[in-house]
Amino acid sequence: MSQEAGEAPAVRSPQPAPRGRLASLPFELQIAGRYLMLRKQGLFISVISAISALGVVLGVAILLVALAIMTGFQGELRARILGALSHLTVFSLSAEGFTDYAEVAEAVGAVPEVEGAAPVLYGKAIALGRRDALVTLKGVDPAREPDVTEFASRMTAGRFADLETVVPGEPPPVLLGEELALGLGVGVGETIRLMVPGGQLTPLGTVPTTRRFRVAGSFRLGLYNYDNAYALIPLGEAQRLTGRDGEASQVEARITDMFEVREREARVLEALGPGYSALNWIDLNTTLFSAFWLEKLATTLFVSFIVGVAALNIVAGQIVTVTEKTRDIAILRSMGATRRSIMALFMAQGAVIGTVGTGLGAVLGIAACRILDGRIRIPEDVYQITAVPFTLLPGDVALVCVFAPLVCFLATLYPARRAASLVVTDALRFQ
Repeated sequence: MSQEAGEAPAVRSPQPAPRGRLASLPFELQIAGRYLMLRKQGLFISVISAISALGVVLGVAILLVALAIMTGFQGELRARILGALSHLTVFSLSAEGFTDYAEVAEAVGAVPEVEGAAPVLYGKAIALGRRDALVTLKGVDPAREPDVTEFASRMTAGRFADLETVVPGEPPPVLLGEELALGLGVGVGETIRLMVPGGQLTPLGTVPTTRRFRVAGSFRLGLYNYDNAYALIPLGEAQRLTGRDGEASQVEARITDMFEVREREARVLEALGPGYSALNWIDLNTTLFSAFWLEKLATTLFVSFIVGVAALNIVAGQIVTVTEKTRDIAILRSMGATRRSIMALFMAQGAVIGTVGTGLGAVLGIAACRILDGRIRIPEDVYQITAVPFTLLPGDVALVCVFAPLVCFLATLYPARRAASLVVTDALRFQ
């Protein structure tokens, strides 16, 4: 309807300006968010909050990287050790030696969850090529060994199947670790001599047994102790060289789930009956992996202090905020805000710092682990591996992402209680 002449236009009441995304939140969170925002009036407070959040970011990132290094080292070394060793090793308690190894291998291989079983014979020898070296001999069954260890899949020259090729009138084959072959100065097709001490008894004394072998290939497991010292020969040749005809040192087996090896060990011994014993990879490497676990625990505890220092920064920042906002707190209390609301205000501020800092730190730590994985080279003869592995477990990430915000939240309790305990009249009197 049109207005009549001379009538003053209606004046609209001013609408309140929108308060932004914080308008839908409880007033405690709204005020906490304003204190965290960078403004000219609260520049000093905002800088302290930013420094506290940065401390949380760096603490979480460094903690994740440290956990990834320890987990990566343990996992990589375990994988490489189990690539050369078996999951389960069966020994004979007979005084006559392990002569029924073929039947034992068949019986062990028939046990459920056992992927393969193979007899082996270990010994020590001196390898004579262009240079000399002390080696560990391992006599293997070329048809069974690939089901137990990873030598066949780690060949760098030749084929593992060439170990089965024994030509009459020619030296039998031998497979050398890559570093061992380089140390001896020999390649595929060349011959070496293997000398075993304590050989034949002659009128001149004990003469070491020496035989020529043809280098059929080389392997690389990534473990210096194996690549630099192991020589694989056919089981029959190892028996003749060491003078232990018809014997084996042990029967090795691989389990489908290596972490269930103790349960499978009990079933294997039950199937074999009395007269045999067994060792699994966990028992053989208990000292090594216990040391890894202790080192990981100690590293985690020490690096966690970085998060603790960041939490102390939050405490300092909250105390400064309480001091600077004493008048605001008194006004809120006089307007009806309860002590619980004041505590919730400052606890929310610390919780936001901890949550945001943890999220950014987790992203930074995960990205750093993915970028650095395998790029940092280390001496292989010292650490058994050539590069630093970074392996982050989901459980470790979840633990850190729960631990860091919790520490930051607990750090806010003292400043929040101090803010809630302010007396309104005293706070306003000195403002």
